[in-house]
Amino acid sequence: MFEEPEWAEEAPVVADLGSVALWPRTTADSQIKGSKHRQLLATLRALEAASLPQQPPSLPGSDEEDEEEVVQRKKKCPKKVLFASTSPEVKKKRKKKRQKQGPPSSDSKEEEVERKKCHKGALLGNDFAAEEKRKRKCQKQDASNPAQPLGNVDQTGSKAWNSSAANDSTKPRPETPCSNPPHTLSRKQWRNRQKNKRRQKNKFRLPQAPEPAAATAAAEETEVPPAPSPDGHGARAEALRARMAQRLDGARFRYLNEQLYSGPSSAAQRLFQEDPEAFLLYHRGFQSQVKKWPLQPVDRIARDLHQRPASLVVADFGCGDCRLASSIRNPVHCFDLASLDPRVTVCDMAQVPLEDESVDVAVFCLSLMGTNIRDFLEEANRVLKPGGLLKVAEVSSRFEDVRTFLGAVTKLGFKVISKDLTNSHFFLFDFQKTGPPRVGPKAQLSGLKLQPCLYKRR
Repeated sequence: MFEEPEWAEEAPVVADLGSVALWPRTTADSQIKGSKHRQLLATLRALEAASLPQQPPSLPGSDEEDEEEVVQRKKKCPKKVLFASTSPEVKKKRKKKRQKQGPPSSDSKEEEVERKKCHKGALLGNDFAAEEKRKRKCQKQDASNPAQPLGNVDQTGSKAWNSSAANDSTKPRPETPCSNPPHTLSRKQWRNRQKNKRRQKNKFRLPQAPEPAAATAAAEETEVPPAPSPDGHGARAEALRARMAQRLDGARFRYLNEQLYSGPSSAAQRLFQEDPEAFLLYHRGFQSQVKKWPLQPVDRIARDLHQRPASLVVADFGCGDCRLASSIRNPVHCFDLASLDPRVTVCDMAQVPLEDESVDVAVFCLSLMGTNIRDFLEEANRVLKPGGLLKVAEVSSRFEDVRTFLGAVTKLGFKVISKDLTNSHFFLFDFQKTGPPRVGPKAQLSGLKLQPCLYKRR
């Protein structure tokens, strides 16, 4: 449609718009005539400007304007601007300057190396900007807290420094005032470190007796418990020994109690004669059990005898420590298998050293033990005067049927006067002698078989 201008051969147009070369301006532009040629030239220039916005074509006489723009751009972003490719005219000027100076000396080489380093440092300015801020912050913290320990480095800071150092080990770095990695600790890490130091220090410290003035302060500071004193060891050993002795005594008491209830009175007498301390042990265990009761039966019997004449003679079968004799004014004959008091007569209660019909009151207070209870009651009938009083107090759990027990006692020459079954721990019966036993010695009285009073292990 139109003829190609003469300058078309001198300045070929590249097909790739991304790499369009600079369009040289010559005197041929002024020779172009016609509106079509002007439109084509404007279109090419628009494409040029769109493909290369950062490389405007240099017009003759516009060098001063370009230099002013570069200076302003450097002032606006001196650190983050990357060095753009220089124009060919600037490169020619640099080459002429180097030719005038002659061959480069060692100093000029060093300057060039430094210039290259600076150039690469400017290219890496974006990477080290955050690191520079961290270094300045480190220097400010060191100046404000000179006593802060710098032995341990923050874990996050050290990891970031090591990773950046590994990545940039091959790249030359610009010389910076703070080349070491930042040594900073958070407040929580510093407290934990101090606490660990104190614990490690106190772990191997020998316990010392604190002064009286600073006793409380030392107790608060040190976490090591005080060493136990020898007196404490002795007291603890004594308490343990007493507890073990108490358990042993309890076991022996249960054994003796079972022997007394499961055998005749003659066997129990032989047992206590061979081992006198066994009776003392048994009596101590028995008293510890009876103390827990709300009312002791011996006190109830003593209260009843206080209402009777003091001239009545009393026989106490199984007296123990003679508590009944000490509580009443009446004359009392005390009998038991072993002696805990000078007033006690040691004997088998089935055969007491008393004449027939010589006493007014016979007492069995928790002493119907063994398998020969019938012998005890027959002996009481023998020593009692006609119309004499028989008082029996026994543990309530031993009676399976109270009526059968009362019927068996009446067959032995007694009649029931009163009975008290209100107490939760023991029953109390009063009998009066009516005469000799009404059954023969071979007759079986099943009501006199009471349950043994056995204590369980607690």
